[in-house]
Amino acid sequence: MTTPTVRTRLETLLLQRILILDGAMGTMIQRHKLTEEDFRGERFKSHSKELRGNNDLLVLTRPDIILDIHKQYL
Repeated sequence: MTTPTVRTRLETLLLQRILILDGAMGTMIQRHKLTEEDFRGERFKSHSKELRGNNDLLVLTRPDIILDIHKQYL
């Protein structure tokens, strides 16, 4: 019997439950040197408050960066 690969094990677990990536997300985001405009995107362009630093918004405004960071973790 062969030992399952990390990928196979992760795929099996993902079918069974929600998995959480835990790491220094803020540090990884800071490496991208994002601007206020990155956090706003088109969706929040007219928002009345400063949004820079609200990392949760990046899922909506810069999903490319979040996807890249998640791929690095995996």
